[in-house]
Amino acid sequence: MAFEKILITGAGGQIGSELVPYLSEIFGRDRVVPSDIRSDLKDSRFINLDVTDKSSVDSAIEKYKIDTIFHLAAILSANGEKNPELAYKVNISGLYNVLESGVKHKTELVITPSSIGVFGPETPKEHVPIETITRPVTMYGITKLMAEHLGNYYHARFGLNTRGLRFPGLISYKTPPGGGTTDYSIEMIIDAVRGRNYKCFLRENSKLPMMYMPDALDSLLKLAEADDSRLRHRTDFNVTSFSVTPSELEMELREYYPSFKVTYEPDFRQQIADSWPWSLDASAAVKEWNFEPKYNLRKTVEDMISNLRN
Repeated sequence: MAFEKILITGAGGQIGSELVPYLSEIFGRDRVVPSDIRSDLKDSRFINLDVTDKSSVDSAIEKYKIDTIFHLAAILSANGEKNPELAYKVNISGLYNVLESGVKHKTELVITPSSIGVFGPETPKEHVPIETITRPVTMYGITKLMAEHLGNYYHARFGLNTRGLRFPGLISYKTPPGGGTTDYSIEMIIDAVRGRNYKCFLRENSKLPMMYMPDALDSLLKLAEADDSRLRHRTDFNVTSFSVTPSELEMELREYYPSFKVTYEPDFRQQIADSWPWSLDASAAVKEWNFEPKYNLRKTVEDMISNLRN
């Protein structure tokens, strides 16, 4: 039975650091095994795990009798362009090790987030469906697209219950930005609250889909708990809450901080952003597992400011 013992890889990252307490509250602390390659994490439950080491992954799943895996260990878009070899090693070899061990130990469920990074310049820009042109131009996007196919393969070939969703940009006040192209949104809000002006690394009109972390956590659990018989898709569900440009976020923040100013100096991340769609069609997630985001732009900014002030 799934959720008796849950392994979270990459638990020290942006999603993992919030998924650990979220799942612990729902299923109990003793059922959640957080893991990361970092050794500076304070939670006593954390185990040191390098997902690129196949024997270590295998040993952890066996030792803790893992039946459910949330595989979050990954190198993100901007950092992946700085070190593509590492991105490939972590994002592909790491996933392969998890899937192989999952089959070996008859793991009940493997959840692996994908990303809007799977899309590319030839992808339509508005209301993009699941089935569309996917020709990514970053190592991160290439690895995430391959991960979707690997997940589908292991389900079809070995019967492994793999599931995944394509996250848009994620916004959170609890963890610092982790090397993603949409991290400007977090940085801009933090600087506004701290009384600082902000220099944005994207153009003011760079529209991208976004999601607030509470909705992201909810979507991961909803997909994990979904009735398998309802799932026509498996590893590539589009999810999104709203789309926004840097200038629109700036205007929203000025409702709270009238003197707040942003300057725009695009860097190499602009080319990555230009290859991604402006908005996503999440209707399959709604139909197949009741995806229902609660935070629009205004509610996200309001909640971010409230928590950052505290």
